[in-house]
Amino acid sequence: MSVPEDEVPEDLADDEIPVLEEGAETIEVSIAEEQDPLESAIERAEIAEKEIAYKDAEIQNIRKRFLAEKSDLIQYGSMGLARKMLTVLADVDRAMNNIEEDDQSPLAQGLRLLRNKMWHELSGEGVTAIDAKGKKFDPARMEAITTIPASDDYSAGTVVDVIEAGYMYKQKVLLASRVVVASD
Repeated sequence: MSVPEDEVPEDLADDEIPVLEEGAETIEVSIAEEQDPLESAIERAEIAEKEIAYKDAEIQNIRKRFLAEKSDLIQYGSMGLARKMLTVLADVDRAMNNIEEDDQSPLAQGLRLLRNKMWHELSGEGVTAIDAKGKKFDPARMEAITTIPASDDYSAGTVVDVIEAGYMYKQKVLLASRVVVASD
């Protein structure tokens, strides 16, 4: 297929006229405006600077989060061991409940010594007992086992009795106190 002669500009020679063969695909070519290479380089540099600033901020955030997690691990790393030792301490306390206060037998003295030594070591590591009896019920530190009606001695929301002692490890609850609460 050839271009009709009446559509060909006069200043073109016959060998410059494009001829399309039948079945050939037509390709459109658009000529884009050429951008100044300096402007293009400046634009790419600005984009790169923004990406670098973003990546730098992301790295700083990751570094801060890592340091916070590392600090928590160092500060609360022995929390699991303290929890396990408190169960042993509770067993010793239960054994001591079956011994008379004035019992001076070697077994009673040994249990008292063991209990005092364990508590001394645990408290030296940051374990503290939760003081609950007579205090306002705090669900973050206490677990209400049951409730009883409020009285003159205990208003609603006050801890009447402690069933099982609770403990804190520094600023975190290690074991919640199991308590009886006065309610309306």
